[in-house]
Amino acid sequence: MAFASMDSGDDDAPLTEINMVPLIDVMLVLLIIFIVTAPLLTHAVKVELPKASSSANQTKPENVQLAIDAASQIFWNGEAVDASEFDRRLQAASALQPQPELHIRAERTTPYEKVAQVMSEAAKNGLTRIGFVTDPSAAAH
Repeated sequence: MAFASMDSGDDDAPLTEINMVPLIDVMLVLLIIFIVTAPLLTHAVKVELPKASSSANQTKPENVQLAIDAASQIFWNGEAVDASEFDRRLQAASALQPQPELHIRAERTTPYEKVAQVMSEAAKNGLTRIGFVTDPSAAAH
């Protein structure tokens, strides 16, 4: 849409100049937006993060593999044990120097109460190095 000035003698001729006011308004608004948001983009907290590398855990001979199935049956290094035999083996393991680490494997449907009881019995006998073994491939599903 062309606007003519009042002093122009020819009213039928279109205005040949570009109106710069709307362009300048848009540029000023963009400039203000960039001035306000630029410091937010560069603001960062310097934190020194720990370095770690992951590798497969190598099971050492001084580890005891405890497995608990869904029926709450306990397996000591693959051998099924009852409650009295389990307690006897815990006492024997706690007497060893250095004390072995217990690696607990439990099925997904094993009641947590049974896992807690096994950990409690181990702690009562002085075994405090307890680890949980999981299947990393199952976590991807």
